[in-house]
Amino acid sequence: MMRRIFAVLSVAFFGLIFSSLAINYTERQSLRPLAASYVKLVPQDLGAPNVITGILLTYRAFDTLGEVAVLFMAAAAVGLLLGKSGQGRRHSPSKISDRAKSSSEIVQSGAQILVPLIGIFAAYIIMNGHRSAGGGFQGGAVIASSVLLLVLASARYQIDLEFFSVTESAAGVFFVLTGIAGLIFAGGFLDSRVLPLGQFGAFISAGAIPFLSVLLGIKVGCELSVIIDRFRA
Repeated sequence: MMRRIFAVLSVAFFGLIFSSLAINYTERQSLRPLAASYVKLVPQDLGAPNVITGILLTYRAFDTLGEVAVLFMAAAAVGLLLGKSGQGRRHSPSKISDRAKSSSEIVQSGAQILVPLIGIFAAYIIMNGHRSAGGGFQGGAVIASSVLLLVLASARYQIDLEFFSVTESAAGVFFVLTGIAGLIFAGGFLDSRVLPLGQFGAFISAGAIPFLSVLLGIKVGCELSVIIDRFRA
């Protein structure tokens, strides 16, 4: 009884805090000085209309590389913890045949139709991340969602872990090599001006930002796909 009363009081307390924040929230009519400087600097210095992508892949690209490394360690840890049990499940034909019955023909046919469309959408998000909303992280998550759909649609579907591992590693190597090229030919590590900026707003523009976005999308997509595969029932 006391535990329920404490839970209700806790929910009411946090509800009061969040409701007061929502009631007192007022939208700023102008940007803060730091944000305003980035809004002007990114298009002029990097040639990227999307300020967020320009910041993530240039000014704080080293932090972005660290975030991807954390995601890689998470995928490796999940594989280490669930790898043996996952292999045991895959080598059991009876369990696979039983689980295969759970997916209807409608779900499987829908997955075959949607997966290519999801792949096209992911490529659009990644390739246009320097011009509009999107980027490597978002596109990589969309790629992983297509793998999740395939896993849900067919219990017999298995991703090629070796291919995903090699692809993810290659993307990481090229990402770092691009950063080193920035040290040699531009102003610093992962400086996108290692490539020509091109025409502002064009599909091929903003220096190396689109290339870095593609590498980031591939890396994130592979890592999340491996995590999904390890968690399959």
